[in-house]
Amino acid sequence: KSCLFSLPRVDLNNDKKISAKEMQRWIMEKTDEHFQEAVEENKMHFRAVDPDGDGHVSWDEYKIKFLASKGFNEKEIAEKIKNNEELKIDEETQEVLDNLKDRWYQADNPPPDLLLSEQEFLSFLHPEHSRGMLHFMVQEIIRDLDQDGDKKLTLSEFISLPVGTVENQQAQDIDDDWVRDRRKEFQEVIDANHDGIVTMEELEEYMDPMNEHNALNEARQMIAVADENQNHHLELEEILKYSEYFTGSKLMDYARNVHEEF
Repeated sequence: KSCLFSLPRVDLNNDKKISAKEMQRWIMEKTDEHFQEAVEENKMHFRAVDPDGDGHVSWDEYKIKFLASKGFNEKEIAEKIKNNEELKIDEETQEVLDNLKDRWYQADNPPPDLLLSEQEFLSFLHPEHSRGMLHFMVQEIIRDLDQDGDKKLTLSEFISLPVGTVENQQAQDIDDDWVRDRRKEFQEVIDANHDGIVTMEELEEYMDPMNEHNALNEARQMIAVADENQNHHLELEEILKYSEYFTGSKLMDYARNVHEEF
């Protein structure tokens, strides 16, 4: 049976078990690997949206490629944009485009020229690796969830469910699990000073993929789930037994990103 990660690679002191500190170091290493993969992926995407190879991409060039990736006819879309004609786009796709356009302008470093260089395009596609874009993402989250306009989040604001009704008991159970997980995430991880309020600064720290404190918290949580003998370490048997949990962990699947891309 294969293991999700190599025990010798994580177990630095060769004691056949993994401590929280060892797991934290591995999480940080994998996060850095993800960033390097993002840089390589960015080169490929940038070439795709910069067909003339001038080193800069306009919003319209990106918009055409994005809509083409969603099934729209690329030539028709390009012609309509060129002639300033109205695009018949469904509401959901338009909403995604609006959010992407906001991020596009945010990634356009001073002095703004409405064109993105390859480095700026990296910030656009992978905002989690850019401090400025990380701040922008936090502002968007606060804007969407902050009901009283105080630029902070209470627990009730953080776990507010999307508009809609639960149609069956199974869906209700899923919602209950979601609320329970979000409550724990808010209280134990994001709210660093445990005052019942999450500030923009706390949220930014939480969302920073290279935050060592968050990596350590995640490592401790992961160990607690599978630590059947309660020795605060993971043995190989525990890792194998709880492999499904580790596969689903938000810090284990580094290919899953916070952004919409084609």
